[in-house]
Amino acid sequence: MKYKIISEIIKSNDEEMLNAVKTILNIEDKPDFWEEISEEDQVAIDQALEQLDRGNFISRESLDAEVKEKYNF
Repeated sequence: MKYKIISEIIKSNDEEMLNAVKTILNIEDKPDFWEEISEEDQVAIDQALEQLDRGNFISRESLDAEVKEKYNF
């Protein structure tokens, strides 16, 4: 039942219904963090996500090994 309700909420464009759900769930209007960060930061985040999608990253273990080797830890 939860999934059906969630699905209907996601598909809905009925502002009155969505506001009623928001009131029932006691959800406060808080600005989306995305709207609060600079355009420069938004671009940087988008670029980072695109790099991840392309597989252009290194693992934490690889980074640790690289730092240990470079700085003789």
